[in-house]
Amino acid sequence: MTHDPFPSVTRRQHFGLAIVFSWFCLGGIAHFVWPAAFASIIPPSLPFKMPAVFITGAFELLGAIGILLPRYRRAAGIGLIALTLCVTPANVYMWWHAEKFPQVPEMALLVRLPLQVLLIVCILWSTQLLGHCRRVVS
Repeated sequence: MTHDPFPSVTRRQHFGLAIVFSWFCLGGIAHFVWPAAFASIIPPSLPFKMPAVFITGAFELLGAIGILLPRYRRAAGIGLIALTLCVTPANVYMWWHAEKFPQVPEMALLVRLPLQVLLIVCILWSTQLLGHCRRVVS
């Protein structure tokens, strides 16, 4: 008998969890493999660039693992949403200063911002935070 790492979620939510897990697991690993690249996208006005890269990378990995554990799934979802919002200034900085990142097409920098909104929606839905909010309200 196989163990389902996503009990009580729909097949579509399994797919959403897989997307969220992959996004943050790969992203978290990338923070440790290419820390200078991530530090370069942090706006100059923000201090402690390298510690921020390692801390956010660790939180991405923790969140990715957390969504796999039903007991921690909602908390991990909240954390990943907060993390996604916290890194938005770096994404906006890259878009506003696209000339500093010639290796990345400007359109990709622009599309990245609405993709963050879709990622947040996917986190809300696949970790059942949306349904939880409705049950609490009703």
